[in-house]
Amino acid sequence: MTKFLSRFKSTAGKGQPKPEGSSTSLRNKRRLRRQQTLRDRLWLTAGLGGVALVAIGWLTLEQSLPDTSNLATVTAVRSGTITIKSSDGFILHQSGPASREQLTQQQIPDQLEKAFIATEDRRFYQHHGIDLQGILRAVSSNVLSGSVVEGGSTITQQLARTTFLNQEHSALRKIREARLAQKIESKLSKKEILERYLNLVYLGGGAYGVADAAWVYFSKPVKDLTLPEMATLAGLPAAPSVYSPLVDPQRARQRRDLVLDRMQSVGYITAAQAATTKATPIKVKPSTPKNLTNETPYFTSYIQEQLPRVISAQEIKAGGLTVETTLNLKWQESAQKAVEDAVYYDGPGQGFEQAALVALDPRTGEVKAMVGGSNFEQSQFNRVTQARRQPGSTFKGVVYTTAIAAGFSPYDGYLDAPYVVDGYQPNNYGKTHSGWVSMLNALTKSINVVAVKVLIDVGFEPVMKMANTMGIQSKLQPIYSMALGSTEVSLLELTNAYGTLAAQGMHAKPHGIRRVLNRQGKVIYNAAAKPKRVVDKDTTAIVTWMLESVVTSGTGTPAQIGRPVAGKTGTSEQARDLWFVGYIPQLVTGVWLGNDDNYPTSGSSGTAAYTWHEFMAPVVKGLPVEKFPSLPKLEGRKGSIKAKPIRPKSAYTGTLPTAEEAPSDDSAYGGDSGDGSYYEDGSSGDSDYYQQDE
Repeated sequence: MTKFLSRFKSTAGKGQPKPEGSSTSLRNKRRLRRQQTLRDRLWLTAGLGGVALVAIGWLTLEQSLPDTSNLATVTAVRSGTITIKSSDGFILHQSGPASREQLTQQQIPDQLEKAFIATEDRRFYQHHGIDLQGILRAVSSNVLSGSVVEGGSTITQQLARTTFLNQEHSALRKIREARLAQKIESKLSKKEILERYLNLVYLGGGAYGVADAAWVYFSKPVKDLTLPEMATLAGLPAAPSVYSPLVDPQRARQRRDLVLDRMQSVGYITAAQAATTKATPIKVKPSTPKNLTNETPYFTSYIQEQLPRVISAQEIKAGGLTVETTLNLKWQESAQKAVEDAVYYDGPGQGFEQAALVALDPRTGEVKAMVGGSNFEQSQFNRVTQARRQPGSTFKGVVYTTAIAAGFSPYDGYLDAPYVVDGYQPNNYGKTHSGWVSMLNALTKSINVVAVKVLIDVGFEPVMKMANTMGIQSKLQPIYSMALGSTEVSLLELTNAYGTLAAQGMHAKPHGIRRVLNRQGKVIYNAAAKPKRVVDKDTTAIVTWMLESVVTSGTGTPAQIGRPVAGKTGTSEQARDLWFVGYIPQLVTGVWLGNDDNYPTSGSSGTAAYTWHEFMAPVVKGLPVEKFPSLPKLEGRKGSIKAKPIRPKSAYTGTLPTAEEAPSDDSAYGGDSGDGSYYEDGSSGDSDYYQQDE
């Protein structure tokens, strides 16, 4: 046996056949089977791995796609757009790639749809988002022509790209585009897809959608387009800047004729129609896209400034937003006319070049009208929100509100006579004095000396706190001249403070945004008005009654509009600022007139009151007459806050001038009288030279 095995080994490598059934042969068979099994396992593993990779890739692709769950609304607007609307839904302004006018399926002419289908996607009604035949046809056409003359993307793919993606040229984008097209096809009908596409497709000249394009190129609505015009528009999506009839009429005509050929080839028009249309020249009548001109620039700029405060930066960047605002468009038109008329008619004679106006609903804080200047193109500075000016006597409304809240009576008497307190001397307009007067008469006639004395009896801290809770956020200075409006405030702040009086002590923060909707139509911000009581009802009823007398028989008589009005005028030193803030129960409006460089005017606060009247007179025609609250019982009334009287280091009251010493009314008239309030050292104390309202 040993000799046999040795012989077998010696001949094993010489090609001699192994004996059948030998142990070596069995081992080889087993080895071959193991190798085959290993190969089978490797192939199986590789196959499973490939399937896993495909699955992971598919899952990754699906997860990377935008949300299409609310597809019916998400395709209504392009990404990157912001549409600002008035309270009644009128579009005030649009920024970004916005479709200015959108059409329903019924409003789009059938022949226009066919022109786009024949040009962009002739098998639109046969495919399910991706058209392989169309891709092969496009490749063939492009190879034969030596240039790109036809695209392979379907209308659905173009809609997916326009709605969800960017214009990046990459294989991944095409894959995502194709998958999104399939999703769109599964959720929308062909008619719905076509409607959205025709409303969003960019057609050059700032036109997004066929309605915009019909206006931009031909100055007509879509329903009035002719076949040559429809074919011209259908030729634009491939290269709007190249085929635009406004850029290159010859190439536009060649492209239009190609569209007509394609319409004929698929049976949408006859050969005779194609020939007749080709013989027709392209007649353009260009117009600016609708809603591109901003008619309310100060307000819409204010809205864009406020937007980052109510929604995130990511949501703004994503765009596709609809901002529903509080603006009443009719009232806005009245406001703009009042401001323009004031500057045009009164400005030259009274030496002011600017005006501003803001109107609020005092119950909600909603901005109903806003004009921040006389000419937005020349100056984008918003004098309602950005300017800080000395309010003059309009600030007295806050001082007297604090006094009444502290339990003072409007009939409390004060001596109006020359007065110096801690070196500060407030002067009345014309340096005239009235002797003993009530708080009511002092406010009606806007007597400066009494206002300072009331401030001293109430205290700096209560007045500053009252101003803050009523809506004035600017920092106030605890100085005597505060009673006469020495601290600069914005027109919006001051108007909001008077709105608190109109709302019977309830304060609502001013705002211009009601709701913000994203591209899916989902509300991502909703301004829920939350008024807060900051002044008791009795106090506001008394102060309103006092301010009514300013309009009926005081410095604010030009503001009369045939119904109850309460308000206050204000004039800073040398008439640099002319103010009037007034209200009815439903609306509070503030007006400012002056110059940006603070140059003195020769006007009066009565002009501001008249401008207020010019705005309010047409506005109140649509509002029912509402009465102010009745005057509460004054006897035995207790205050709702505590006064913290100031204890001056020194105070001096002079004697009243005789009739011969007092200046005449004529000599005292005019805004530039030079009368002001000052300290004994000659300084004004933080620019607090003030004259009384005329």
